Amino acid sequence: MLTFHGQPVRHCDGVSRRGFLTAGALGLGGLTLADVLRGEARAGVRSSRKAVILLHLDGGPPQMDLIDPKPDAPSEIRGEFKSLPTKIPGLHLTELMPQVAAHADRFVFLRSLVGADGQHDAFQCQSGFTGKELAPIGGHPALGSAVTKLLGRPQDAAPSFVDLMQGRPLVRNSARPGFLGPACAPFRPDLSHLFERQLEPGMQTELARQRAGHTLQLELTEGLSAGRLENRVELLAQFDRLRRDLDSSGAMSALDQFNQQAVGILTSGTFAAALDLAKEDPRVLERYTPRVAGPAARNYTTEGPKALQKLLLARRLIEAGVRCVSVSLSDFDTHSDNFDRMRYLGPLLDHGLHTLVEDLRERGRLDDVLILAWGEFGRTPKVNRSAGRDHWPRVSMGLMAGGGLKTGQVIGATDKWASEATARPVHYQDVIATLYHHLDLDPHQATLTDITGRPQHLVSVGQVISEVV
Repeated sequence: MLTFHGQPVRHCDGVSRRGFLTAGALGLGGLTLADVLRGEARAGVRSSRKAVILLHLDGGPPQMDLIDPKPDAPSEIRGEFKSLPTKIPGLHLTELMPQVAAHADRFVFLRSLVGADGQHDAFQCQSGFTGKELAPIGGHPALGSAVTKLLGRPQDAAPSFVDLMQGRPLVRNSARPGFLGPACAPFRPDLSHLFERQLEPGMQTELARQRAGHTLQLELTEGLSAGRLENRVELLAQFDRLRRDLDSSGAMSALDQFNQQAVGILTSGTFAAALDLAKEDPRVLERYTPRVAGPAARNYTTEGPKALQKLLLARRLIEAGVRCVSVSLSDFDTHSDNFDRMRYLGPLLDHGLHTLVEDLRERGRLDDVLILAWGEFGRTPKVNRSAGRDHWPRVSMGLMAGGGLKTGQVIGATDKWASEATARPVHYQDVIATLYHHLDLDPHQATLTDITGRPQHLVSVGQVISEVV
């Protein structure tokens, strides 16, 4: 429900009331996102910008069961999965990653991530910092919040940072603006319609407590009433006139930052259309809805079989002008039943990464968009008595693609049990610094002013990963 000075305007089915900007596909009728993008391109609206998609593997993925197999280790270390060769000499993945293995030349494999805080908190993967650093003044901002501050403009037709992380990552501090304050917080659409498995009672309670900050409903100020709008054509005409009037009269500059952003979003059909998957080509939706083989008795991810549609949403949002989108794939916290869980989660991750990379490549956007998949730590080399793997912050894993990176290579190495980094350790902040570099922000020169007036660098110890840029 979109509100102009308290007046409701209903939108198409398929877009949730809260958070989906609730402009829905206002007045778009049968127009697709591509139609809107073409129209705005003809009007001179810029939409092609460098961007990042952050895929958080919530819970901490097992490195040896995905990209760092140890086939010669004892059975209690190597686990149950076979090693799979790739087109890169000497690189093997596990059998859970066949599509990524077949296109390994399009990925960077990070095998030696170090510096994990060891907490179930997605924030280190969002910022490079732990939650304790600068805590008295609100903490460091997430990368997307820093991008909002440094690159965002109030008149942008889309927010710079959209957080699609739902469920467990959200209640574990998925992304926060830190000392930058709420003006740089991410836009969080409500994706509950994608969930097919209920969250645990404790998670439901926590999510309910955070509901106010979980979704966002924009409302224009009283002076911006649109009046009664009789049909969709008139609505679009009203939007066009509103934008022209604001720009010519100077009224835009009189609005505060929030309302400027609201006007920019609400007067652009692009962002609303990007959030409406009902407008997507059914064949594309099918690509992002895999039929993953696995234990039939349980669904091992909170988001359900539609989880990968969040990656499609991320791609659509990037095309609509968003610079940073964070996404999650849940339930890698495999203290028990690791192998049964990974038989579902591994192929899901494999399919999602391959599909997103191929989709962006086919659309000519892969060099513009850097994709990163990682988690808050790795998992223990030795399998426990519950057939699970526990937390292991000594070494973690990650995959990168797109962004014009020098792909088709492995960065770092671990010992014979995947328990320690033995070559080219890569700190979490090194990865974050590389993301900033992709966005044309110098991680060592650019600064953010905290609430005490002091400049804060984007990273403190991180260095751009020179091998990939």
